[in-house]
Amino acid sequence: MARAVTVTMNSTDTRPTNSISDSGLKVEALRFAYNGTPVLLDINLAVAEGEFVCLLGPSGCGKTTFLRLLAGLETLSSGNLSWKGRPITGPSLERSVVFQDYSLFPWMSLVNNITLALAKSHPETDKKWRLNLAEEFLEKVGLADAARKHPFELSGGMQQRGAIARTLALGSPVMLMDEPFGALDPVNRARLQDLVLDVWANASPRKTVVFVTHDIEESLFLADRVVMLGASPGRIIQELRVPFARPRSRRTLAGSPEFLALREQVAERFRQDTLQRIEAESVVSGEAEGI
Repeated sequence: MARAVTVTMNSTDTRPTNSISDSGLKVEALRFAYNGTPVLLDINLAVAEGEFVCLLGPSGCGKTTFLRLLAGLETLSSGNLSWKGRPITGPSLERSVVFQDYSLFPWMSLVNNITLALAKSHPETDKKWRLNLAEEFLEKVGLADAARKHPFELSGGMQQRGAIARTLALGSPVMLMDEPFGALDPVNRARLQDLVLDVWANASPRKTVVFVTHDIEESLFLADRVVMLGASPGRIIQELRVPFARPRSRRTLAGSPEFLALREQVAERFRQDTLQRIEAESVVSGEAEGI
């Protein structure tokens, strides 16, 4: 008989879990509404410098919106956002972003897309340095042979790898990643997960990463901490500290009873939240109809 495995998850508490003040990313009482409809509600979160946090949740829970707020690309309805004690009021080279839609300039080659970004982030460098760095990261993501090609000549997955190479090359202290591996095949997905972890682990100082995903296994493999967002409107329903030591072996981890148990507990928490939302909507609908 298989032995039972229990992994304790943190309680449902939306207060910041890190005892940090002006260090790292800080989100306080954040609310965001679109045309009067709440999208994010009462988000409190602290991400320490050097921490790898995954935002995990279903489609429509506001993950991308939250990431855009952290990037300074949207304006919050109320609350506060800051990085190292400084309010986030707009985009900054301190916070690089990998979008779902690649965001590459179609009239420029892959390598020129990266060197252009490097010219903005490292204006003191010369063209040769920027070119060498761009080519180095394109090689790391498996695109050395496509460096001189334009985005329209590449598949969606290849374009996304180019966008990831650009973000990694920038070297920003904060990396915001919006489901960056969603368009990739399983082999390249695993390869780039390992690359992002390698860049994160070996950077000095270590980068702060907020990574959006709807894949439970991906979040448990990558993150120090998983922040679970429920939908309608988006709000933190639970946080958990990932208990697995680093470096992590994908082969060893995926087959361990502890990993499988934690994966099931996370899935169950989302099932509970979905049922609670459906029941609440049914009550409201019944009251409106006078049932």
